[in-house]
Amino acid sequence: MFLLVMFSVTAPEWLLPQHVFAGSCTPTPWDEIGPFYRPNAPQRNKIGSGYLLSGTVRSSKDCSPIRGARIEVWQTARNGSYDDAHRATLFSDNQGRYRLETDYPGGYAQRPSHIHILVDVRGHQGLVTQHYPRKGDRKARFDLVLEPENDTAGAAKGRTGDLVTPGRKP
Repeated sequence: MFLLVMFSVTAPEWLLPQHVFAGSCTPTPWDEIGPFYRPNAPQRNKIGSGYLLSGTVRSSKDCSPIRGARIEVWQTARNGSYDDAHRATLFSDNQGRYRLETDYPGGYAQRPSHIHILVDVRGHQGLVTQHYPRKGDRKARFDLVLEPENDTAGAAKGRTGDLVTPGRKP
């Protein structure tokens, strides 16, 4: 126990086992939807190879996994352009887990490499966020923590309503 506590005080969060932070379940920060979102991406969990993004969709209320969350992703190809080949819709499994195999996203004019993510599930506020891969990594864990619909703090921040309006700010 002492080693885990000492390690958690000195180590970056991304190095620690996920259960170390399971008690807090801070909602995933919002990010811009950007101008390239298009609804109804094909249902698939592979849109390339060389980079694996996985994680668990959880409720901020009690950290419980959320099954059946609809997750839409879109990103640039390696050349930095958006295309239909790099769009997907996937769903979290019974334990709230998701897994996406993709290409490492290409960067473009003054933007770091990133993967756009939109999450929607009954009983929770939708989420628009982005994952920023670390240069050289071939995989990452990115948990998606959603606020319950009845969370008035989230609603006060403007996190309800139409998620798919390009350029919408939370």
